[in-house]
Amino acid sequence: MNKFELHPRLQQDCLNVGHFALSQILMMNDSQYPWFILVPRRCGIAEIYQLEQGERQQLMTESCLLAETLMQLYQPDKLNIAAIGNLVPQLHVHHIARYQTDKTWPAPIWGKFPATPYTEQEAQVHIARLRERLSSEHHFVHENHDNFK
Repeated sequence: MNKFELHPRLQQDCLNVGHFALSQILMMNDSQYPWFILVPRRCGIAEIYQLEQGERQQLMTESCLLAETLMQLYQPDKLNIAAIGNLVPQLHVHHIARYQTDKTWPAPIWGKFPATPYTEQEAQVHIARLRERLSSEHHFVHENHDNFK
């Protein structure tokens, strides 16, 4: 069995938050939107249907937990959830808090503007807030890794 490895593009573009039982939780390093990504830690999976049935249910549970937490934390007008994978074939599910005041509203965000990276302090604040909210969930784990090189 192969060891799970995060796709290089996700490693490059995201910061680690922690993980649930199935999925790694990442924060996209783009301060224009509160944008988090779930990546099921399974090798060779590009589509949700390729997960075992129990894993599909687990992904949905984790997605709903993340979505509810983001709605509470950020109080967006809409939460966009998508598993597109055109550039990154590894299965990953975007969770993006959207506001009617954001610069791409109501259009999708992909390809509109280049990312505006967080400062290290801003990123730490967003990650800490999410970790604090998720820490009550016994299936959430976070490691103290330095996300910045």
